[in-house]
Amino acid sequence: MELLIASHNAKKQVELRAMLASSDVTLLTPEVFVDLPEVVEDRDTFRGNAEKKAMETALATSKWCLADDSGLEVDALGGTPGVHSARFAGEHGDDAANNALLLEKLSNLPEAERGARFVCALALAAPDGSLAATFEGSARGRILHAPRGSGDFGYDPLFLFTEEGFAASGRGFAELSADEKSTVSHRGRALRQFVAALPTLLP
Repeated sequence: MELLIASHNAKKQVELRAMLASSDVTLLTPEVFVDLPEVVEDRDTFRGNAEKKAMETALATSKWCLADDSGLEVDALGGTPGVHSARFAGEHGDDAANNALLLEKLSNLPEAERGARFVCALALAAPDGSLAATFEGSARGRILHAPRGSGDFGYDPLFLFTEEGFAASGRGFAELSADEKSTVSHRGRALRQFVAALPTLLP
């Protein structure tokens, strides 16, 4: 079964591919399609953007399509940056600028007021563009005062995972190995729901 990952983000592709390696699907990426139209992510929720991206990409390619939208919600900022996580500081995907702006906005806040969560929405669309299913995962933590760790991307160097009862508790996302992170991350949790539902979703 062929499944198109509707993301041009190389790091997301690697993460998704690793977690779906044991499933009985052949993964495709947008690069194999010529003149694939870009989907404007203009919805105000992760779920809305993921569903729009999945349905429009599936319709354009006639493939089963899995789309992701994810980001960081900071309590003290009213859920910001939210769906604007990748372009929080202006330019899309400038991790260093996004992290610097986040630290600036939280500079005077004590530990107790630095709560945040990562959120991921995954949407699966059929080749005719109809929505087949949506899955959501989240991971709770706190924003650090300075980057920690050398791994991964986005806001990971500033995110301390604080949920109790996990081996990763009290460690930054950028300090975790890929396997450790996938166990507790927002995307890992959404993907496990997807993989569990695969037998009932795909022909």
